[in-house]
Amino acid sequence: DMDFAFFAVHFGYSKSDYNALTPRERAFILKAYETKTVNESTLLCDAVFNAINNAIRKKGKAFRKLWKKAPRTISDEEFEENRNIAYEVQQKEGKNWAAELMRRNRNG
Repeated sequence: DMDFAFFAVHFGYSKSDYNALTPRERAFILKAYETKTVNESTLLCDAVFNAINNAIRKKGKAFRKLWKKAPRTISDEEFEENRNIAYEVQQKEGKNWAAELMRRNRNG
């Protein structure tokens, strides 16, 4: 059976392990394996493309990073707390604090 051979070679399943799987479980495992293979090949393609672009980039141009940092998500409670702090600061120091903060971040 070709299906059993695939499971034995790729996943190390024994005949009894393979027979214990339902057809639906086999289909899900095969789909997960396909997704994993596509993701790995896409990652490899992106890494090679990025490396080539970095190797032939113009002199003085910055390196291109493979990974971009994902923004951190915050909870609703954390958002409310931060907003309340911002309003308190605005009441005490006026509305120029945000502009000053942005100016400092650009220069620092």
